[in-house]
Amino acid sequence: QVQLVESGGGLVQPGGSLRLSCAASGRAFSINAMGWYRQAPGAQRKLVARIIIGGSTNYADSVKGRFTISRDNAKNTVYLQMNSLKPEDTAVYLCNADVFSGGRYYTTWGQGTQVTVSS
Repeated sequence: QVQLVESGGGLVQPGGSLRLSCAASGRAFSINAMGWYRQAPGAQRKLVARIIIGGSTNYADSVKGRFTISRDNAKNTVYLQMNSLKPEDTAVYLCNADVFSGGRYYTTWGQGTQVTVSS
């Protein structure tokens, strides 16, 4: 089974920065796309940023100009650089990957990492 392991969450003051990392591992697989989603308390899970194997990216309007998604295909790792953080960015951030493994396509998720932006 493909697993996603996340790191980099924590507590930061408004205006600060964090860098999230998510590494995929497994016996044999390929990945078409990886992304980051977030879910605030009482809210629906929403896309933050996504990157496909060809390099195209998509961002939520609320993070454009502040967040940057990147991917190291050789390491099967995706990053989210978050700058100029705001309290409204507070959420559980979840890594996502579209995976081909065992002859099937499926979506898998990481465990989530908490990002809290507060003074």
